[in-house]
Amino acid sequence: MIRLGTGRLERIVAVGAHCDDIAIGAGGTLLSLCRARPGLRVDALVLSGGGTEREQEEQEALAAFCPGADLRLTVDKMPDGRLPAHWADAKAAVEELRARTEPDLVLAPRTEDAHQDHRGLAELMTTAFRDHLVLGYEIVKWDGDLGRPVVYQPLTPGAAEDKVRLLQEHYPSQRHRPWYDREAFLGLARIRGIESNARYAEAFAVTKLTVDLGG
Repeated sequence: MIRLGTGRLERIVAVGAHCDDIAIGAGGTLLSLCRARPGLRVDALVLSGGGTEREQEEQEALAAFCPGADLRLTVDKMPDGRLPAHWADAKAAVEELRARTEPDLVLAPRTEDAHQDHRGLAELMTTAFRDHLVLGYEIVKWDGDLGRPVVYQPLTPGAAEDKVRLLQEHYPSQRHRPWYDREAFLGLARIRGIESNARYAEAFAVTKLTVDLGG
């Protein structure tokens, strides 16, 4: 398995169309990075859920997923499932985030995601952060849109278990969903671990990547 490093990360941007997207797609990666690098700056943007119980869930959840980090979270009020109709507002939110951040890594939805909100945000991110490493996380759901990832972040068993526990603990509003359970989250992490020669992993898509091989 080929392993490439990014050097020391100081700043991360993480975005989601909905509260819980970031934690589902990249919660284990955030846990691992923040535990390894106390004081890491994390700028997070969520486009929907502002002013509802979901905003409170997201604030508490991301604080738990980013222990010791300098977390700065914005939760906007765009309606769930209607991002295409609010394209100008979504673009403005992403551009405002870009104007105040210069991240070493960006975590965002995949451009191939079947959900229109996820897909739309992904398209905005690769344009606004065109000179940055943007990793597209995956969200398991009924659409059956999981693809063939090319980037993996191995997770220790402890990090994988902590991710599942925090998802169940901090998002009670989502527990009624038939796919929102321990088996789904840990099962996908195990499959991605097999693919990357690890016990567990989170997987990402990347649209463009420049490498410096030296010489």
